[in-house]
Amino acid sequence: MSIYDQHLDRNAANFAALSPVSFVERSAEVFGDLPAVVHGARRYTWAQVRERSARLAAALRHLGVHRGSSVSVMLPNTPEMVEAHYAVPALGAVLNTLNTRLDAPLLAWQMNHCEAQVLITDREFAPVMAQALALLRSEHDRRPIVVTVDDSEYTGAGERLGEYEYEALLATHDPLPKLEGPADEWDAIAVSYTSGTTGDPKGVVTHHRGAYLNAVCNAATWTLPHFPKYLWTLPMFHCNGWCFPWTIAMLGGTHVCLRRVEAKAILDAMREHGVDHYCAAPIVHNLLINAPPELREGITQKVRGMVAGAAPPAAMIEGMAKIGFDITHVYGLTEVYGPAAVAVKREAWAGESLSEQTRLNGRQGVRYMLQEGMTVLDPETMAATPADGQTMGEIMFRGNIVMKGYLKNPLATDKAFAGGWFHTGDLAVMEPDRYVKIKDRSKDIIISGGENISSIEVEDALYRHPAVLACAVVARPDAKWGETPVAYVETKPGASVAAADLVAHCKTLLAGYKVPREIRFEPIPKTSTGKIQKFQLRERARSSSAIE
Repeated sequence: MSIYDQHLDRNAANFAALSPVSFVERSAEVFGDLPAVVHGARRYTWAQVRERSARLAAALRHLGVHRGSSVSVMLPNTPEMVEAHYAVPALGAVLNTLNTRLDAPLLAWQMNHCEAQVLITDREFAPVMAQALALLRSEHDRRPIVVTVDDSEYTGAGERLGEYEYEALLATHDPLPKLEGPADEWDAIAVSYTSGTTGDPKGVVTHHRGAYLNAVCNAATWTLPHFPKYLWTLPMFHCNGWCFPWTIAMLGGTHVCLRRVEAKAILDAMREHGVDHYCAAPIVHNLLINAPPELREGITQKVRGMVAGAAPPAAMIEGMAKIGFDITHVYGLTEVYGPAAVAVKREAWAGESLSEQTRLNGRQGVRYMLQEGMTVLDPETMAATPADGQTMGEIMFRGNIVMKGYLKNPLATDKAFAGGWFHTGDLAVMEPDRYVKIKDRSKDIIISGGENISSIEVEDALYRHPAVLACAVVARPDAKWGETPVAYVETKPGASVAAADLVAHCKTLLAGYKVPREIRFEPIPKTSTGKIQKFQLRERARSSSAIE
């Protein structure tokens, strides 16, 4: 035993388990008079948000919620969703944020899988949640306690479900003296179900330590100042809002809530509340690029956006630069708490052409500073690929910002962590400057005549056409070549382009064998966070090929 191991034990004075709940207590203590939440006519300071969250925690405890209990929430980006992110973890319970665009069977399946004890749901979602609860009772003999939120900004239809109304419930309970984190920072903080783009959702279990560290990383990565004004364009149900509910608490910032993600509503909120930061998938940034210029008038502050996605189109990054929004590109997955890598901008890049800056900024980049490892490995041998920008491998992570594992799914957990790394399923190259660049998802590579075609590269070429709003490229079975690329395209409002014109456009940017053999102008299925559901398009392509 070393001398440094003697009489130098952990104690209450020198050690505390890391939990993002502590950020709320600090902001209430030192920034209690400052604005914390803006939602329509409602305004709450940090002292008020802390009190409301502590009342919710007390109410949930009264309802039997304790360490290890699951609390499901079906909420848009409202104050109640913010409060759930503070109250549920303070009890050692596990937050399950439900995707507001799922159907009743899947919602029932998820609530059963995580054994939800309480459900908090907005009145807008009463029809689908009533169906989900009926299925939960009939198929699984499970009935969570239901709390309905009657949001002041919602004027539509929808009944109150269950036993309790949110505001009335809070009013009947005194706030807990303190929002405390867990005794063990390895305790679960949330279970988030994968988006289902593969048709196989899994319950991703994350812990307090990882949520704390990723919240800190968000601030450091983005060089966020104190008191940011943050607009909720990203659904908080998605990876717990990339941990930003806790990042904003850490900095004493303002949550500007938004029930609906529409260009006018976003730009109006930026103007009215001085919003300076927001996060979104590429589809939302494209909404702002294509919005009438007059909607951006009066926004004089510097606005910084964060974009994630396997590969945001170069045209989107260029478009944001042209309207004066500063974009930071991050990369991650639900299994790594949302973003866990960033294309860190270097000063020298500012001297490059716009197209070269776009290429550099469009890479997945390097690991977050509190993530221990990110690399590109051969998934079969687990050997590192050379940093040559050519040799393809799989992106892998390891460290404190990686999930605990998949709930009730040890086989999937073991497979994901094989070889001591988390396997993302994303194929990429390591470039000479050690920045990672995705080439495709492993299942999205198109093999035509023995040649690999990156669907992302083809999509990037299509996005450079001014008429293209959204596109996706998948493999279509071909008797001669095995597979050939087929492109699904949505055009911008008022724009018109012929398939032959898009093919000709692609030929100017791509090798001949990479050019789509077919262009289909059809609606593209997307998740609520803007991810394109390629598994549905692959089914379309296979079905039409079989018919023809």
